[in-house]
Amino acid sequence: MVAHTDELAAIVRSRGPLPNAAAILAGPAQEGPLTVAELAELVGITGHTLRYYERIGLVTVDRDGAGHRRYGPEAIARVIFLTRLRLSGMPIADITEYVHLVDGGEATVPARLALLTAHRARTVAQIEELQYSLAVIDYKIATYGGELGTCAGETADAFESHSQED
Repeated sequence: MVAHTDELAAIVRSRGPLPNAAAILAGPAQEGPLTVAELAELVGITGHTLRYYERIGLVTVDRDGAGHRRYGPEAIARVIFLTRLRLSGMPIADITEYVHLVDGGEATVPARLALLTAHRARTVAQIEELQYSLAVIDYKIATYGGELGTCAGETADAFESHSQED
């Protein structure tokens, strides 16, 4: 069993660094504003979700001469950020509070920081639980002689460290 753990750890160490957060928020270079369909495809959400975000005041969207939504660079960056917050489990109510704080100006920076710091702590706890769960799954796959993916070493390390804590 230890050999499996060592192999898994080597795989994770070979993965390399995570992407730069600023690059994620900037998104890919775009020529001109994006339509609802283009932005929805870019960030992996539905057009309905984009229109909902606009309706509840999370994003402001420009319109062209025909009245069609056109997302400029600021709106695109905001939607990418909002999508990351949702994917990390932040409730819409907290996202709405955050956006209102941002719209409130520089005086709200401490409140924004507190909100994001609390969400980050919850996200880290979720990641740790998921890593432990994945380590257990990878352990069973290895036990049955199956092949593991490229992230398996990290999960094995998480399983080992969590097991030692228990």
